[in-house]
Amino acid sequence: MKIETEVQLANMTTFKIGGKASYFALVKNIDELKEVILFAKEKSIPWAVLGGGSNILVSDDGFAGLVIKIEIKGLGFREEGSVVKIAVGAGENWDDLVAMCISRNLYGLENLSGIPGTVGATPVQNIGAYGVEVKDVIESVEVLNTESLETEIILQAKCNFEYRDSIFKKSEGKKYIITRVNFILSQKGIVHIDYKDIKNYFEIKKIAPTLSEVREAVLEIRKGKFPDLKVFGTAGSFFKNPIIKNTEYQSLLLKYPQMPSYKIDENFVKIPLAWVLDNVCNVKGVKNGNVGQYEKQALVLVNFGGASAAEVKKHAEEIVLCVKEKTGIVIELEVQYL
Repeated sequence: MKIETEVQLANMTTFKIGGKASYFALVKNIDELKEVILFAKEKSIPWAVLGGGSNILVSDDGFAGLVIKIEIKGLGFREEGSVVKIAVGAGENWDDLVAMCISRNLYGLENLSGIPGTVGATPVQNIGAYGVEVKDVIESVEVLNTESLETEIILQAKCNFEYRDSIFKKSEGKKYIITRVNFILSQKGIVHIDYKDIKNYFEIKKIAPTLSEVREAVLEIRKGKFPDLKVFGTAGSFFKNPIIKNTEYQSLLLKYPQMPSYKIDENFVKIPLAWVLDNVCNVKGVKNGNVGQYEKQALVLVNFGGASAAEVKKHAEEIVLCVKEKTGIVIELEVQYL
């Protein structure tokens, strides 16, 4: 295994932005991962993990430390009654896994079709789309503890999954590097088509969808909302949908009576931020230099070509400020800064 120096990171991310890593290593197994962590410790430099680079914005100055690109592969299927357990290397492509599971008629991942990135990143972010979150099909996550250099298995209940969040994003989980994710999928399931966009899609088609048809629908819907990564630089949805108290929401309805929401429980609701950006801040399709909001989805920030990380951050700060000034809601980033 080779540890490279002064490696450009921009083309390893979907944003196509960023400077160089002082050190860079591509790891294909746990032994190599241990080796590069020891290297970082010996040099007293920080390290950062890179998967598919689809949810990250790299600084224009790059990263003054070691960037570890995870390419640990491997797939294992095991039937247990009506379910199939799947052990998947963190470096496997996420959407390839989804397609493979659907081809085997396994239920659970179909609504998560088309999300870019690697398998190892999915529990970190607790990725979700169209009414489904990956936490619902994860049995456990295998990690390397970078403090002890021992491998551990973290059960689903210990991953502290929340909306776009997990233990792996919190301080206590920063010592872990995900090496494998273990899923449980059903051989006899039902498709989840209650989410508005999917429901409308099949009401127009007037069919009872199969697994593959749900995947096709999700891919088509995403194509209409998200830019082509071959054309534009982007990390998809840049912000989280805010979750606020129901009492706050009722107050906002007095000013914005059309503001939609999704009930979380008796006390909290989730606000679709795209509606706020489109109808309150009026930024859908707005371009600010080389950066802007995608014309078909206000949640998506786009690098139209030649944008810097500083430009993206400045534009994002303006969005955050607008939402706070007009609604009182403090929104959080979904994209991670490196």
